[in-house]
Amino acid sequence: MTAAEPTIVATCGGLIPGTWTDAAYGPLIEHAIELARVSGRRPRVVHVNTAGGDQRQIEGTELEAARLAGVDASHLRLFPHPNVDDVRAHILSQDVVWVSGGSLVNLLAVWRAHGLDAVFREAWQAGVVLAGGSAGALCWHSGGTTASFGPQIDAVPDGLGLLSESLGVHYDSDPNRRVAHRAAVAAGTLPEGYALDEGVGIVYAGTSVVDVIAERAGQFAWRVERDTESRITPRVLSTTITDNPHSEEA
Repeated sequence: MTAAEPTIVATCGGLIPGTWTDAAYGPLIEHAIELARVSGRRPRVVHVNTAGGDQRQIEGTELEAARLAGVDASHLRLFPHPNVDDVRAHILSQDVVWVSGGSLVNLLAVWRAHGLDAVFREAWQAGVVLAGGSAGALCWHSGGTTASFGPQIDAVPDGLGLLSESLGVHYDSDPNRRVAHRAAVAAGTLPEGYALDEGVGIVYAGTSVVDVIAERAGQFAWRVERDTESRITPRVLSTTITDNPHSEEA
């Protein structure tokens, strides 16, 4: 099965600290998998860590979290070269693409060099759920604000553009981002859109927002327009997967 319609889950989250393991799939990843509507087999999730330079030490943590969640996981690496023979076929065979954070600017440049901008658009239209956190959320939008160029926060107006609006991330944890993002939207450098506190996500069906979700209460999404900013209270998700292999024996 695939998502009922083109689906994007843009978040400021992903893996969460494990109790038994280093990390576990958090509610935001679980929800992205749920939206893929997989039945009769294990969900297939490909992790894409281009924004972080495809660091190998992260992959083991993700694979362990996926195993404990009952997911068949893989990684798409582009450094120093693609690790699969047919990148397009691999992406299209997945249920969920989860893109991790890091440098938005580097991610966009490398993806375009490999033609992944077109591949991800095709996968999105085919019902593969596109999801991720931070840079992995910004990338699907027309643009956003990022620390890709250094400590300062800059507007990047050339995202993949699957979604016409802009996005800001880490809105509550980095006050500089909020100031820079609001200024970029007010100036027209970025279109109006949304921003996310830590642990919050937005679900798009096609190009429409259909749900706002969070790992925990007390965090918010924000509608950011030229002259105003308004708070959106998300629906808090529950965690359904444990990372303790002995939990049923306790």
